[in-house]
Amino acid sequence: MLLSVSRILRRKNLLVTGGLDRIIRVWNPYLPGKPTGVLRGHRAPVMYVHVAFEENKVFSMSADNTVKVWDLETHGCCCTISSKASGIKGELTACLYLPGPRALCVATGTLAFLHLKVGSVPESHLVRSHQEPVVCCRYNPAFRHVVSCCEASVVKVWDFETGRQVSEFIGTHGNAGITCLTFDSSGRRLVTGGRDGCLKIWSYNNGHCLHTLQHDENQSEVCDCTYMEVNRNRCVIAVGWDRRINVYFDIPRDFHHFRKPQPHWQDDLNHGHKEDILCVAQCPPFLLATSSYDGEIIVWNVISGHMYCKLNTPSPMDGQDHREGPDRSVSQLAFLKTRLTKLDSASAALISNGPGGSVCFWKLFSGSGLVANFTPSREKAQVSGIVVTSGDTLAYLADQHGFIHVYDIQEYGLQGTELQAPNTVTSWRAHVSMVTSLELIEGGSIVLSSSLDCTVRLWSQDGAYIGTFGQNHPWDVFTPDSWGHPRVPFEILTDPRSMPTHRVLETDVPAGCLEGRQEQDHGTEEKDPCEG
Repeated sequence: MLLSVSRILRRKNLLVTGGLDRIIRVWNPYLPGKPTGVLRGHRAPVMYVHVAFEENKVFSMSADNTVKVWDLETHGCCCTISSKASGIKGELTACLYLPGPRALCVATGTLAFLHLKVGSVPESHLVRSHQEPVVCCRYNPAFRHVVSCCEASVVKVWDFETGRQVSEFIGTHGNAGITCLTFDSSGRRLVTGGRDGCLKIWSYNNGHCLHTLQHDENQSEVCDCTYMEVNRNRCVIAVGWDRRINVYFDIPRDFHHFRKPQPHWQDDLNHGHKEDILCVAQCPPFLLATSSYDGEIIVWNVISGHMYCKLNTPSPMDGQDHREGPDRSVSQLAFLKTRLTKLDSASAALISNGPGGSVCFWKLFSGSGLVANFTPSREKAQVSGIVVTSGDTLAYLADQHGFIHVYDIQEYGLQGTELQAPNTVTSWRAHVSMVTSLELIEGGSIVLSSSLDCTVRLWSQDGAYIGTFGQNHPWDVFTPDSWGHPRVPFEILTDPRSMPTHRVLETDVPAGCLEGRQEQDHGTEEKDPCEG
């Protein structure tokens, strides 16, 4: 039996539907191909929907007698009334919204009236860019859009300058989640990778899938991808659980929907990664770096397909608890491109994350190896994002607790081994969960971030809060008066991890003993972080 309920809002040309899949969809009747909005949250089939035009709200009720109220503009859930809270029991037979008393009349074994009083809830509680954790986001300079993807395989396109949603398309990889995204060189096409082992090329303005890139054999999850131009050839390079580097040529006149990868490089087959590849980074015109779960980093010559050098991350620091074995995985890479102009330079030219929340600086020429190793987070939180400014002067490091740390690296690692961390410029809490994407926009003056906390946000280069994509009030990115600063998102303000640290609170000795301990620490010989 097919269950479907719907309400048409003629004054706004909207059709709202709900059904057995527990999802409420908002449609434009004149564009029936894809819904304009998707409201997720019900845990049982949707039995009733009503659109209140005057209040700009959608009221819905599911088979488990749960009532939800939605904002028609933001598609966010304003409130949820469970059957336990309302006292409604039995099988739902009829439901009707009465706009006068603002009451929901529900008929089961008895008749119940729910007088809904939707108060003004602080916006910070409501703002979510996606209904599911955001796995990646990217800025498209060609259209000045921000594109974000969530675990539910939903892609949203946002206006960078105002924060308003431009479009949305769902089910990009079926029931499989999206893991990565990038753009082609023109910015007109979006490339997504998924857990189904496929890559798809989209016209992201209308959500039409142009090509599907995949193997013939069993599909392994795609972890990362990049679009690269080598000489006059354009290609999509993907890595993942198959432990191979997959190169798909992007040929303009190839109209086949399905495309297969090129034969694997011999060096990749014979001397490549032995574990799942988690990350890929490029440095035109010919360098490519990949990193894997076992902590191995390989730098490749894309033109010849030969391995340039192989790096191994240091073992985790002593004293850490590794009951399930040490985690040496490397999931973040960033080239210092201005330092690669001299192929005989001994300076650090590659940054990676490492075990125990560490960050590693590597030299690639004059004998490849580790130059520096430090930990940005006091709690040794895993680094989940690394980006550098165009001149390689500042490094932005994000971690799994939602913090962003900024370091001055202009002179760092230029003369060989560094024993200390670079100078800290600033740091701030951007999210309450792990940061999944980090990008610098407008020459580094704007920071774009996404997180598992379901939000995508903009910040100034020094951490001033601009806004969260999906909020009710638009911003003007070029007008600081329209930013959220000096306010911060409510959940960040109230999260205990956002509290500033204090030396007295972090030590077991009385405050009066700190001076003596400092003198003792100064007399201690420091260990070279690059050893072992």
